[in-house]
Amino acid sequence: MSDPRLSRIRNFCIVAHIDHGKSTLADRLLEITHTLTPQQMKAQVLDDMDLEREKGITIKSHAIAMEYKAKDGVTYELNLIDTPGHVDFTYEVSRALAACEGAILVVDASQGIEAQTLSNYYLAAQQDLAIVGALNKIDLPAARPDEIALEIEHYAHVPAEHVTRISAKTGLGVADLLERVISDVPPPSGDPDAPLRALIFDSKFDQYRGVVCLVRVVDGRVRPGDRIRFLSTDKTHEVGEVGRLRLRLEASSELHAGQVGYIVAGVRSVSDARVGDTIASADVTGLEPLSGFRETQSMVFSGLYPIDAEQYEPLKEALAKLQLNDASLRYEPETSVALGFGFRVGFLGLLHLEIIQERLRREFQIDLLATTPSVEYHVLLTNGELIKVDNPSQMPPVQNIEIIEEPVVLAHVVTPTEYLGNIYKLCQDRRGEFVDSEHIEEDRVRLAYKLPLGEIVLDFYDRLKSVSRGYASLDYEFTGNQAADVVKLDILLNGEQVDALSAIVHRDKAYSYGSSLCGKLKDLIPRQMFQVAVQAAIGGKIIARETIGAMRKNVIAKCYGGDISRKRKLLEKQKEGKRRMKQIGTVEVPQEAFLAVLKVDRD
Repeated sequence: MSDPRLSRIRNFCIVAHIDHGKSTLADRLLEITHTLTPQQMKAQVLDDMDLEREKGITIKSHAIAMEYKAKDGVTYELNLIDTPGHVDFTYEVSRALAACEGAILVVDASQGIEAQTLSNYYLAAQQDLAIVGALNKIDLPAARPDEIALEIEHYAHVPAEHVTRISAKTGLGVADLLERVISDVPPPSGDPDAPLRALIFDSKFDQYRGVVCLVRVVDGRVRPGDRIRFLSTDKTHEVGEVGRLRLRLEASSELHAGQVGYIVAGVRSVSDARVGDTIASADVTGLEPLSGFRETQSMVFSGLYPIDAEQYEPLKEALAKLQLNDASLRYEPETSVALGFGFRVGFLGLLHLEIIQERLRREFQIDLLATTPSVEYHVLLTNGELIKVDNPSQMPPVQNIEIIEEPVVLAHVVTPTEYLGNIYKLCQDRRGEFVDSEHIEEDRVRLAYKLPLGEIVLDFYDRLKSVSRGYASLDYEFTGNQAADVVKLDILLNGEQVDALSAIVHRDKAYSYGSSLCGKLKDLIPRQMFQVAVQAAIGGKIIARETIGAMRKNVIAKCYGGDISRKRKLLEKQKEGKRRMKQIGTVEVPQEAFLAVLKVDRD
């Protein structure tokens, strides 16, 4: 029997594929529950970053508390978490699910179940959450509600007649969806009278108040003035403020078991309040920490270097603050001969990299240069030692390597059948291994391919959208490592290696990649007073070369007629000067040259 204090609480989140209407549905829920005044309402009200509005996607999970008087006359406390839909932000979704008992699975009535829909459903099912099905956009002319409801029944095991049909844009059916949430999502378990245990599912840094921990209270209660302890660090703090999550933080007298809210306890070090940690009463010992979250595994690595060397320390502080807000971010210092001091940063995917770069630029005013994204390789040396390499400059000499293993993912692609041929070809070009296929409906197929992660991190998603005219969707999961014939490709300028332009590529693609990159660099590097050789090399073997011609000063312009020997003497003198210049000359590599690596054709 649930505690009567908890029976009126419902904690739920919204999960869906990208662009299926999660944020729009969250807007309608806030309207129906009168959480915000009409003056406060705007589209994507929970997406508070400019980046989220510009790109039309949710990047961060957003929590908000609502009160709703149901048809049974009881007023319920609803805690909603709106989650991202893109594959790169799956970790955000898993954190949101840990704070909930139920999830609204939103599916577009015209597009049907997509790859990320299934991925998010499986995440929710693993947490044993109650699933509430919702068919969105039923007011569109292309909507197929009956067919898609049967799809949801088949894959998510929600009876088709229980799938609520809504239009998040107009508000049609949203009130019925709320009633379904109240009836199908169980109230939270927990004991308000037990010692305090709360799970940190997110946090942010306030320069005046320190770290603000967003928590789900599992047991007990917390009030201002209480002493609390972070179980992972064993550090204690005094609570200064607790409250509910409205559009802004709203202070209250206490938070008790089952509630979602925030705690401010004067925590100044961002490392003391880690996401996934358990907060407990300081005077109670022997409490079991809550299960928290799985550790994230960085998939893509890139070097971030400040264009202005004086911004190194601000960059370090900015990354620490972003890591507090985004626990999936990993970074460590590194140096480059070409770029100076910077950080090696691990990301969940290429969109994650792009978002972090843009947030550093906008929120912290730091201009950055990012090196070519790479993945983590396992290298077995001839002496039996196993090392992990996520930076081409760390790759040991060829003669010391026994085996190189690359990370492999299982990719799920949902596509209309008419684009199957294009997608098969794309996956084969990227060294994919076919696993299986399954018809979701008559004209849509779900493909499963094993693909090397290094082949898909750069432009695979863009190519997939291109060959399917935007209709295909992608989701992938890491499956392990396998041996691969990959090599380190170096770029040399006048015989000098530029470490920031090195890459790890498959041997079969090394020549085409090297020659294409040399061609791009030839166009981007400014001409010098001497010839510059741009070469691609594997070990000591040059496999491609381009030459940047020398600029020529007209040294004989001052000779008006006269003997030819005078002109020859001036030209010989110029030639000798260029030869000496080449010996001591250095080549300035512009920022565009480093960005060119991202645009090189990998096929």
